[in-house]
Amino acid sequence: MSINHLQVKLFADGADKEAMLALYAKPYIQGFTTNPTLMRKAGIADYEAFAKDILGHIPDRPISLEVFADDFDEMERQARKIKSWGPNVYVKIPVTNTRREPAYKLVQRLSQDGAQVNVTAIMTMEQVDRVIEALTGGAPANISVFAGRIADTGRDPVPMMAEVVRRMAPHPQMELIWASPRELLNVFQADQVGCHIITATSDILNKLSLAGKDLDEYSLDTVKMFYKDAAASGFRLSEA
Repeated sequence: MSINHLQVKLFADGADKEAMLALYAKPYIQGFTTNPTLMRKAGIADYEAFAKDILGHIPDRPISLEVFADDFDEMERQARKIKSWGPNVYVKIPVTNTRREPAYKLVQRLSQDGAQVNVTAIMTMEQVDRVIEALTGGAPANISVFAGRIADTGRDPVPMMAEVVRRMAPHPQMELIWASPRELLNVFQADQVGCHIITATSDILNKLSLAGKDLDEYSLDTVKMFYKDAAASGFRLSEA
């Protein structure tokens, strides 16, 4: 088990500039994704200034930037503006708005007009099929299936992701993203089913060095951790 043999592309998910630039220095990170929640967590106050700044530092790898409107007309205005910021930009469009209204027509218009879109928050096969239909014949695109959130509901996402790969096979301009992974194992699961991309936050990417680690050694490291923390805490039991 080694990241050197992975076919799936690793994209970093986040909105912290310092962390993004540190990951940009690593050749195995082949792209970046963000969303409004991650931007808020990172304390971003000026969306456009942040986006243009990071694109100035990372001009040669795909970066997904998400619209933040709930009205489709305003979504489209934002999407076309965001698209203009660079050739490596993928515009993230949620699969529906908050009123459950599907975004398929908007996705189709943007894709047919040459915008690289990343359709996000997908969790059902019906959504997958409709998005594939909307993107057919259009520009390069990403389909983000939130495998991690599917797993959070007690469902195994692996069979679904494998089926999505199969259904996307006739459309080479589309790439499947395994979104919201929960553990390093998901990287290898995504690779095994033929997923094109997996996005991961820094807490998962930081575990890449553990891939294939000897389990006896890892067991010993864990015992040492417990002992060190107990000693540092000064724990004592009374003699009585």
